[in-house]
Amino acid sequence: MSKVKLAAKRWWFIMPIIFISYSLAYVDRSNFSFASAAGINDDLGITKGMSSLLGALFFLGYFFFQIPGTIYAERRSVKKLVFWCLLLWGGFASLTGMVNSIPLLAVIRFMLGIVEAAVMPALLVYISNWFTQSERSRANTFLILGNPVTVLWMSVLSGYLIHAFGWREMFIFEGIPAVIWAVFWWFLVKDKPEQVNWLSKEEKQALADALAKEQENIKAVANYGQAFRSRNVILLCLQYFTWSIGVYGFVLWLPSILRAGKSMGMVEAGWLSSAPYLAATIAMIVVSWASDKMQNRKLFIWPLLLISAIAFFGSWAIGQHNFWLSYGLLVVAGAAMYAPYGPFFAIIPEMLPKNVSGGAMALINSLGALGSFFGSWFVGYLNGSTGSPAASFIFMAVSLLASVGLTLMVKPEKTATPLEAH
Repeated sequence: MSKVKLAAKRWWFIMPIIFISYSLAYVDRSNFSFASAAGINDDLGITKGMSSLLGALFFLGYFFFQIPGTIYAERRSVKKLVFWCLLLWGGFASLTGMVNSIPLLAVIRFMLGIVEAAVMPALLVYISNWFTQSERSRANTFLILGNPVTVLWMSVLSGYLIHAFGWREMFIFEGIPAVIWAVFWWFLVKDKPEQVNWLSKEEKQALADALAKEQENIKAVANYGQAFRSRNVILLCLQYFTWSIGVYGFVLWLPSILRAGKSMGMVEAGWLSSAPYLAATIAMIVVSWASDKMQNRKLFIWPLLLISAIAFFGSWAIGQHNFWLSYGLLVVAGAAMYAPYGPFFAIIPEMLPKNVSGGAMALINSLGALGSFFGSWFVGYLNGSTGSPAASFIFMAVSLLASVGLTLMVKPEKTATPLEAH
């Protein structure tokens, strides 16, 4: 059975499901930024400092439950885990539109983080069961495209929903699709290739042989403890922490930053907020394809993060003197920040064997969640305390520069399939 025919089947059956699932997760985590720009603070009596904390609480819940959820996915079932997560996060997202007190809102934001915590690493584990090394950057990118593509249309939709109904109705309407999708997920998904009936026995065996052969080229690691202490995993945790500060400071506060720079309504802010994510979608597809083609992961990570940092510095330097040029640099910053995700998450399964790679991805993602918590809280705090986004641009740029340096420190494992082409 030819590899091309097998690969085509897997892409068409697996990737739409993965993309939709992660897209829905992203709707329910990033629409809080629109409620912040649309009056939730005034309605509930939330101070600027408290608003930053509420926006960030999601990531605190996300941080604590990454590893336990991923170990369950790796050892038991991705299907069952994601099914319950879909039901619960859709419910909590809709409940956000019904709250009347700050403590209840804080609890819901934290719980939303908990039930979404394992989804991304669980889906990365799922991808590693279905796609080979030469495909994995592209497969990861189709998963993570759920992030910018969702923010792209969600920015426009949220702007219209708030304009037509209000922030409460926006939360309620945007939580419902996750609950509906949980039913589709349950009937469409199988954990392993050998469980499906749309692959022949020969196709299943060919995929199993290819994945087994990859494991032969990776140095054995006895347990999670040994994997978590490895130099590269520690460096990637720190790298993803600093990178996520920039990403989520940007995602959660872009609508507020735009409205501070230019007088505009929520619909216009929604359209302008969507442009960086359109650019990011294109950049992610191109970069993941090139990364798989060249089998060089680092080359498609650090230069793009450097471009993003420079764009943030440029946007800060221009300030409010030229809104459109400053905005154009924010579009560049957003696209360059998102572009390296596919190559980045392809690194771990190429460095570590299957028995520990899922846990290592969860550890790295949990440190990213901690960076997201800190970034979203501190960017909101800086915007509120200084009255302008200038300080946050510098903060995000410096964080991304730190991420560049940490990426350069990651060394390829000495295997038959190195991270970098020499």
